[in-house]
Amino acid sequence: MDHQSIDKRELRSFGRRHGRKLSPRQEALLADLLPRVRVDLTSPLPSVSARSGLTRPLWLEIGFGGSEHLIWQAEQNPGVYIIGCEPFEEGVVKALGAIEAKALTNVLLHADDARAVLRWLPAASIDRCFVLFPDPWPKKRHAKRRLITPTTLGLLARVMKPGAELRIGTDIGDYARTVLLAMQSTPQFQWQAACARDWRIRPDDWPETRYEAKAVREGRNRYYLRFRRSLVPA
Repeated sequence: MDHQSIDKRELRSFGRRHGRKLSPRQEALLADLLPRVRVDLTSPLPSVSARSGLTRPLWLEIGFGGSEHLIWQAEQNPGVYIIGCEPFEEGVVKALGAIEAKALTNVLLHADDARAVLRWLPAASIDRCFVLFPDPWPKKRHAKRRLITPTTLGLLARVMKPGAELRIGTDIGDYARTVLLAMQSTPQFQWQAACARDWRIRPDDWPETRYEAKAVREGRNRYYLRFRRSLVPA
């Protein structure tokens, strides 16, 4: 399969690609900076890792939204290379602006569906993955568009190293239920929760996103789910 596209049988799991008209400055970021930090799906991963050394951990964030979490992690973990995937143009521009302003050299972006990246990555190449407050598709007829499915988890299980951590955040109780049900058919992941506090309290190294802040303002519960990739490869 062509890594630059997703399976045409798959439903799109995100909403809009474009919002407000971009400013000239934002247009310039897309034209000038994005090509320099874009994931090249026509090249193998070692050519990407070579920019920072093959021994550096590689993290992945799927749907980074306004990029608050992505940029925070890149700043706090300069020894880690992090790939951020986001199809919404305004989110990509926000990330580009922060990358430039903070002179970050450990961030790569994919401004499209993350599943193309999951199919491009070699097996057991990701040390940590984040899927934070994905589009909830709350209506019953739209629930089939939710990103977290056994199929997507299978793709994640392939690219995540044994022992790697998968973090999934949501403020929709039914989405949390969807995730846990999908995990039942994906034995490569084990839920890292021993008590309710483990999924109710956000860890210190999990910064708040603007979507989570909105959930707080509107009084919705948040669910912080952490899973560990089995130490035994599938």
